[in-house]
Parts: sequence; structure tokens; C-alpha cells
Amino acid sequence: MADFVETTSATLVPSRPRAASIESRGSWIAASAALALLSVSYGSPLLVIVGLKPITEDLGTARQMVALAGALTWLGTGAGGILMGWVAERTSIRFTVIFGTVMIALGLAVSAIGNIWVMLVGHTLLVGLLGNGALYPPLLVYVSRWFDRRRGTALALISSGQYIAGMAWPVLFEHAMVDYGWRATMIGWAVVMLIAIPPLAFLFLHRPPQVPTSFFREGTAEERRVVLGLRPNVVLAILSIAGFCCCVPMSIPQGHLVAFCSDVGIAAATGAAMLSVLQAAAFLSRMLWGWLSDRIGGLWTVLLGSVCQAFAIAAFMATQDEAGLFAISAAYGLGFSGIIPAYVVAIRELFPAREASWRVPMVLFVSMAGMAFGGWFAGALYDHFGFYAPAFLTGVIFNLANLALVGFLVLRQRWGGGLRPYPA
Repeated sequence: MADFVETTSATLVPSRPRAASIESRGSWIAASAALALLSVSYGSPLLVIVGLKPITEDLGTARQMVALAGALTWLGTGAGGILMGWVAERTSIRFTVIFGTVMIALGLAVSAIGNIWVMLVGHTLLVGLLGNGALYPPLLVYVSRWFDRRRGTALALISSGQYIAGMAWPVLFEHAMVDYGWRATMIGWAVVMLIAIPPLAFLFLHRPPQVPTSFFREGTAEERRVVLGLRPNVVLAILSIAGFCCCVPMSIPQGHLVAFCSDVGIAAATGAAMLSVLQAAAFLSRMLWGWLSDRIGGLWTVLLGSVCQAFAIAAFMATQDEAGLFAISAAYGLGFSGIIPAYVVAIRELFPAREASWRVPMVLFVSMAGMAFGGWFAGALYDHFGFYAPAFLTGVIFNLANLALVGFLVLRQRWGGGLRPYPA
């Protein structure tokens, strides 16, 4: 499907002339439909982020408990991706997307009418595991099968749905919660999802094209046993742990920025606008990261994005000034946005295409566990210390661990001959 490539110590060099591309107008229709679907579905985890303080006060609980609901949504999404990726392979992407939408709507409705424990269950099992888990990971694999030459760009495009949601919905949710309360806002968003997503999925999500046999090369027995000079599952484990470490710092500004602003005397509406700026910057830069990953490969893109994220997460400890935080939020969005799609590109480069349906969700699951842990742990640190500086410092430490792991794989790629010539 993708270029068969070998790496020298300096660059990626095509190993032979490639077959005709499978990309078509239908490929971009599928990618655009996935982008629209994720732009709506990613509004669901934002509700507890924007409503962190009012939900905490209304339910009379600790901030870390409400943050845990958002965190477990990410964990459930990752775990659900493994299950629903398997279901999508045996049914259809339409079925999983429509099923997931119904589960998200049910989870929001259940969370809105219950206490904190009902919210935790609703967000973990319904909004996360059976809901967003049926959309995001399966859609990544689905769209990757429509592309061979511009896969990184396409994956960056559809992953931008998270940032479109982040730009469009926080301010709307903030106003709705002020006017109608957080419970009515959750139920209202459930209705919006049920109206918007199923028709789009039914009309635009078709089966991806059959791949010509000329795209495939099984490789020798030795190639199937070795990736970057290591056993394939060892490389997968390193990628997964690296994903966990990069998603811990990734989750902290996204999950706590509105509350952080409120704590330092900045209005909640301004904090929501700051979150929108962060997501807007991420959206604008994500296509650049996708273009870059098509040219330098997934591992190098992960490494560069992680360096940018490390500097930005450290900068949050440097100021509590409103203008400064707007600037840092924008810089943070520019830095971290290409990391997760680049992991998918790296997996598709390193492993056979037939293994994508379980290797991609596995790495996403561990990565989203990092999102879950980071979001919860930041809330726990806040409850203990009463301010967010320890949380941001923790993010820097995890980011440095990610750089060490990804840097190790990049060095193996350069020294050991690089990527296997598998279809990506």
C-alpha cells in the first residue's frame, strides 16, 4: 500500500518503482467524512473539561474525581479501539460508528442524571469504551487503507477533528452551562450527536478499495522476525510506552487549562477561549506535521513533535499572565498536534499492513491510558498542593522519558538499516 522503503544512514530511499496509487477522489471523501464525524464526537469529552469546576461544586466532590471522569474516557476510548477495531473488520465501519454514537449519547444522558459514580461509569464504559472507542481508532485504520502516498497527510487531517471540536465547542459549552446548567448541556449535546453523525456515516463511509497484489511483499522469514534489529513486539512495546509518556503531558493543558485560568484569576470564559486557541493552533499545524511525516517518516516526526511539546509544557510554569498564557497555549498547540498521527504512520511503516487492525489500536490504547493518567494525576496533585506547578513539572519529566525512548528507536533506524520494506 505505501512505498516500500529502505533507510540508509541519512534518508529514506525507494527500493523500487511503485505500483499505481490507490488514492482517488473517494479517498479524500472518506477522509473528509471521518474528519466531520470526529469533529462532532470529540465534543463529548470536552464537556467535563469545560465544566470541571461547576460539576465539582454541584456534585460536592473533589476536583480529581471529575477530572478522573474525563481521564477514564480516554482510557475507555483506547481499550474500546482494540475491541471495536476487531468488530469493524468483521462488520463494517458504518456499523461501529453508528453504534458508538448511540453509546456516547447514552453515556452523556446517564452522566447528566446521576452522581459522580454514575458519571465515572457512564464516561468510562459508554462515552469511552463503547462510544469514542468505536469511532477514533477504527476510523484511523479505515482511512489509512484509502491512502498509500499521502497517508500521513490524510491521518493528520482526520485527527484534526479533535482540534476542530476544541475550537468550536468550549465557548459554546461554557455559555450553555452558564445559561442552562451542565446537566442540560450534556443531554443537549447527546441529541446533537444522534442527529448529526448517523446520516454522515451512512452516506459517506464505504468500504476501502481492494489493494493490488503488487503492493504486497511478505518479506523473508528473518524480516518477519526483526524490526529495527529487535523483535517486532519489543518495538511495539517501546512505541506503546513512549506513547504513554508523551500523552501524560499532552493531557494536562487540555484537561485543566480552563480550571487553571480560573484559579489564577482569569475568567472561565477567557480560559475556554484559551483552550480554543490551543486547539486552533493544533489544527493549523497538524497538516504541516502530516506533510512532514510523509517525507521524513513517522519516528522522526514523533521525535520532533515531542521536543516541541517538552518546551511548551515547561513554559506553563513560567507565567500566570493572561497574554502570556494565550501565547504559550498557541505554542503548545503548534508543538504537540502531530504526535499521535505520526505514531500511526510509524506503525504502518514498521509492520505489515495485515497487522494494522490490532497494532494501531494497541498503541492508541496505551497512549490514551497516558491521557487518562495525566488528566487524573494533575487533578490529584492539585488537590494535594493547591496549585498546578507540580502537575506541569510531572509533565516535563514524562516528556523527557518519551524523548529517550523515541530517540532510541530513531538511532536504531539510522544505525541498523531502518525500516523493513513492508507495505505500510
